[in-house]
Amino acid sequence: MRKEYDFTKARKNPYAKRLKKAVTIRLDTDTVAYFKDVAAETGIAYQILINLYLRDCAASHKKLSMRWASKSGAA
Repeated sequence: MRKEYDFTKARKNPYAKRLKKAVTIRLDTDTVAYFKDVAAETGIAYQILINLYLRDCAASHKKLSMRWASKSGAA
């Protein structure tokens, strides 16, 4: 190993913008089980599958449509 290295001809990492960020997320056990089953079928890690799905949602600007059921007879 050298004592010093010359980085004057170095270039920036072209993939730096694509780096991933570690986050903590809580998912239902059924959701994780689903992606693990798909992972077993495809040979792709379930974390990658979740990332691919979320990336697809973001790329296509999918919006979640939620409606809360109103309580009938509530005062």
